[in-house]
Amino acid sequence: MQHITIYHNPKCGTSRNTLALIRHQGIEPMVVHYLDNPPDETTLRHLIAQMGFTPRQLLRTNVPDYVEQGLDNPNIDDDIIIEKMLAYPILINRPIVVSDKGVKLCRPSELVLELIENRVAEPFVKEDGTVIQTTNPLN
Repeated sequence: MQHITIYHNPKCGTSRNTLALIRHQGIEPMVVHYLDNPPDETTLRHLIAQMGFTPRQLLRTNVPDYVEQGLDNPNIDDDIIIEKMLAYPILINRPIVVSDKGVKLCRPSELVLELIENRVAEPFVKEDGTVIQTTNPLN
């Protein structure tokens, strides 16, 4: 069975849809409520590197802490961004999904399908009613 970890915020619709889509595929992931249990610095840096992102690309910009912590300054370096993400985990964009096939920021939620090895054929319906075809393009 495939092992998947999701860095999840249950208050986020995209994160809820991603988690539900993983479960729809018959996989029970390891769920990390990252606001309560944020990744440590080594893990966060590893996730960012595995996604091929810069810390700024993983940064949430639509929360008050973004401006309050001065992260709207484009000259802030990556180490400061990571330091702020660790201190204020709401600044970490989500959901991040880790699988044997890689690591992705799953926005939109259907990006998680790229990380799932054997997909079920039944379509998935997101919270907003959008239908996602889940079959593997090679099937």
